[in-house]
Amino acid sequence: MKITIKEASKYVDQQVTIGCWLANKRSSGKIAFLQLRDGSGFIQGVVVKEEVGEEIFAKAKSLTQETSLYVTGTVQKDERSPFGFELQVNDVEVIHEAVDYPITPKAHGPEFLLDNRHLWLRSKRQHAVMKIRNEIIRATYEFFNNEGFVKVDPPILTGSAPEGTTELFATKYFEEDAFLSQSGQLYMEATAMALGKVFSFGPTFRAEKSKTRRHLIEFWMIEPEMAFYEFEDNLKVQEEYVAYIIQSVLKNCQLELNTLGRDISKLEKIKAPFPRITYDDALKFLHEKGFEDIQWGDDFGSPHETAIAESFDSPVFITHYPTSLKPFYMQPDPNRPEVVLCADMIAPEGYGEIIGGSERIHDYDLLEQRIEEHKLSKDAYKWYTELRKFGSVPHSGFGLGLERTVAWLSGVEHVRETIPFPRLLNRLYP
Repeated sequence: MKITIKEASKYVDQQVTIGCWLANKRSSGKIAFLQLRDGSGFIQGVVVKEEVGEEIFAKAKSLTQETSLYVTGTVQKDERSPFGFELQVNDVEVIHEAVDYPITPKAHGPEFLLDNRHLWLRSKRQHAVMKIRNEIIRATYEFFNNEGFVKVDPPILTGSAPEGTTELFATKYFEEDAFLSQSGQLYMEATAMALGKVFSFGPTFRAEKSKTRRHLIEFWMIEPEMAFYEFEDNLKVQEEYVAYIIQSVLKNCQLELNTLGRDISKLEKIKAPFPRITYDDALKFLHEKGFEDIQWGDDFGSPHETAIAESFDSPVFITHYPTSLKPFYMQPDPNRPEVVLCADMIAPEGYGEIIGGSERIHDYDLLEQRIEEHKLSKDAYKWYTELRKFGSVPHSGFGLGLERTVAWLSGVEHVRETIPFPRLLNRLYP
């Protein structure tokens, strides 16, 4: 019977065949231990010479790293294995022999590994990160579907910049100028006016010349948008969503978290609601911590966010940023128009901002004024302002960066390990 490694627990004491690759091996004169992987997981295959005979044992001992195989044997419980099972092998069939596989068990530098990303993905560590990424995606769909949201796909090619910045990738759209999307938010606002509560999940692009461990050129965003939701409603959805994906990862990715050596006690403590600190209070805190150069109206950088986050065991909201720091569409605080009803969610352990969100301006005249102040084209945003002409309502939304969230929950240092094929400032290969 042909099975996957993930299914092994259902076939204890039964003979099965697994299509797999050889991740690694070690052997003595009488026993060979084969580390096998098939995409669904990893299992050890034990080949005993006196049980399989000279020919099969010699074949097992001669296997090279990443050779593809059919391995037949009996599934047995093994308390010493992280997986809990092993395979007592009685036959090995080589499908294709791999010769001189470049990523050996020795240590390699990041540039070499990135050049070989198409192969690096096969490692146990990268497998674990990708499984955690997949669980976050699965839990995201589950959460928003359970909460009555509708999945909507905004366009990737756009005619204007949602954030009103110049950090865009330009292209020609026949005779017109077009850009790769840096956010689906404006389109999500339109669909929220049609469907009430919506979310998107798709790629976004930032032509930002940054080399930090938190930045990618191409990354994936989850962007919910909600009609009739005001600032406080928005924060509640954010913290409930993040708490939900944390619990899902803890429940369904125990093996992967162990593989990565993740300290899960830090994640287990996190429960909604999350603490909040205003921009003003954050500024006072930073001055007390020795960041004396930063003034009101300055944006917070990575060191500032990290210093603030270190004071909390869970994600923390920084709210009410100065209006001058944020995009044109954010709703001013009615009691203090120099700040907006926005919040950045900062992850603990130095992983930085994982969510940015706000209540959106729903007044037509104010939005027109903001577009003018930001020197944006009124024609390009005509459709967007019309959302405020025809039955405008208070509405809010946010965007969660998937790769930073994967990095935080899996405990890896750099976001380049959290996406199958990272696009970095100087990397478009493979």
